[in-house]
Amino acid sequence: MPSERLSVVVTRRLPEAVETRLKELFDAELREDDKPMTRTELGAAMARADVLVPTVTDRIDAPLIAQAGAQLKLIACYGAGFDNVDVATARQHGILVSNTPGVVTDDTADMTMALILAVTRRIPEGQATMQEGRWDGWAPTAFLGGRLAGRRLGILGMGRIGQAVARRAAAFGMQVHYHNRRRLRAETEAELQATYWESLDQMIARMDVISVNCPHTPSTFHLMNARRLKLLKPDAVLVNTSRGEVVDENALTRMLRAGEIAGAGLDVFEHGHEVNPRLRELNNVVLLPHMGSATREGRTEQGEKVIINIKTFQDGHRPPDLVVPSML
Repeated sequence: MPSERLSVVVTRRLPEAVETRLKELFDAELREDDKPMTRTELGAAMARADVLVPTVTDRIDAPLIAQAGAQLKLIACYGAGFDNVDVATARQHGILVSNTPGVVTDDTADMTMALILAVTRRIPEGQATMQEGRWDGWAPTAFLGGRLAGRRLGILGMGRIGQAVARRAAAFGMQVHYHNRRRLRAETEAELQATYWESLDQMIARMDVISVNCPHTPSTFHLMNARRLKLLKPDAVLVNTSRGEVVDENALTRMLRAGEIAGAGLDVFEHGHEVNPRLRELNNVVLLPHMGSATREGRTEQGEKVIINIKTFQDGHRPPDLVVPSML
């Protein structure tokens, strides 16, 4: 790449320290507000930028990529996920795609455990009772939840985040089970105290808690479909801090309303921020606004990874977090 400053367009507001560093290193165009770019704005940005820095709220599909200027050579995603970018089409146009993996592993795993606790111990119900001034005092049978120790946790997707969840769950005394595209090495299984299930159906039917921690790909879309959800025990709980598209949200909602599943904790939703309104009516569901990775430390580290990817690319080298076909 030439030595002059790269034109970098950022689609959302980022932490102040990250924006400051971007301005120092590049000809960075930052957002003045935190509203997502419209499709027209995204197309215009791709037509003028050397590097685009999108977030998970930006859908970079084939028609948009076709509008890219010849100078656009890198899409440096701010986030570990990249299913919002048509990577194959980008590569066909000579555009590299990078992401920021590994940064929010602990943050997301923490939130997974928080949701498991919130649902099984009925924390939101207790909080609502206190805030609304409806508490009449302690009672032996009030707000009875379930103990985590001894419960079977089935982790769907045993990558970085899945393994971090396993470590936390073991500390709570839970029995850790998992299903993954590839089985972990024996020493890793032993360290995590995790039991592998080749059959997802068989695992689901025997678990007390299911934690969805796999990415959204064509093969994982509605992996937890209506048929599989019906395999869950009536007292089971499902938690999803990964991608909403992995779970059939309508089927899950119907089963929760019918009492066929004990509860759910959801930080992500099938249709982005458009949450099924029937979910909001249920007191056995904890809903969060996609905040699993929302820590100051994590957001800053994500920005630092973006900067490293861009700077490495500018220096004529392969970005360290390049998305390659084998990851798709």
